[in-house]
Amino acid sequence: MTNPKLILTVATATCALLAGCGGAQNGSRDQIRAVGSSTVYPFAKAIADGFTAANPGMKSPIIESTGTGAGMKLFCGGVGVAHPDIENASRRMKKSEYDDCAKNGVKDIVEIQVGLDGVAFAEASGGPGIALTPVQIYRALAANPFGKPNTAKNWSDIDPSFPAEPIMVYGPPSTSGTRDALKELILTKGCETDPAMKALKDTNKDLHDKTCADVRSDGAYVDSGENDNLIVQKLEANPKAIGIFGFSYLEENSDKLKGLTISGITPTYQTISDFTYPGARPLYIYVKSAHLSAIKGLREFVAEWAKSWGVGGLLAKNGMVVAPEAVRTASASTASAMTLLDPTQLK
Repeated sequence: MTNPKLILTVATATCALLAGCGGAQNGSRDQIRAVGSSTVYPFAKAIADGFTAANPGMKSPIIESTGTGAGMKLFCGGVGVAHPDIENASRRMKKSEYDDCAKNGVKDIVEIQVGLDGVAFAEASGGPGIALTPVQIYRALAANPFGKPNTAKNWSDIDPSFPAEPIMVYGPPSTSGTRDALKELILTKGCETDPAMKALKDTNKDLHDKTCADVRSDGAYVDSGENDNLIVQKLEANPKAIGIFGFSYLEENSDKLKGLTISGITPTYQTISDFTYPGARPLYIYVKSAHLSAIKGLREFVAEWAKSWGVGGLLAKNGMVVAPEAVRTASASTASAMTLLDPTQLK
């Protein structure tokens, strides 16, 4: 038989955790808070503006550009108004991150794919226009390509047909989902062109990951923080440098920059949407289920994403690549039902 006292105790504890059964309504926090990816940041800001316009009287959500990795740590810090409601991510949540969430009581998480983006390589409009491949990028940027210290100084050391100019690449920091995507989609693919490196994954995964994904720290790769617009400025100042950031920043600055090909494919809306571009990737938001009732407007804010991610929608107008129809349909269903993430799907 159900114990009424037990139900009351659990409810009281949950309310206390969320600072008063309604959090925002009781003055604990009267704004939605999202953290995470710098790539997703401009899209989240656009959604926040649309949400505020559609909901007079509601404060505009707080959107913080912390990087995907740093945002995951904040999101997974706990349940309650002191912790973010949403994590914006430019790659999927890792199993290790979900485990950290669970340790801190964040066990019910909703994962929603909101669109697509690409890890774009770009240079100033007047740059030399190097045509790259994953293995060339790996040899240029890896700390220990194929297990040996990186001694390449100039692009011509990578390929004699390239300019005899110093390798100078401005890119995302280790906390960034774009950096994770760079490692997974480009560097590791280049590394595994060597059969021995590919086989190493089965015999010594840690060494494989370190050899294939660690980025050099001798000045050829410059960690440029979470402000992708800063990379754009650096490329304008140095036409011989290359920058790495989300495709939307390349598209937004197409009058100043040009995208570099990878394996002969230029980063464009079409090549990202059909995944022919090697750097194409999905974008996500993660929602804390325990906050849905406590934080006023959170459900409506998520619904604003679903209203905006279609062809010709607000997000597309702001530079996001629209996901395939089947993905949008599945995401809309998840956003409506707030279906919980199955952690067994994570890696």
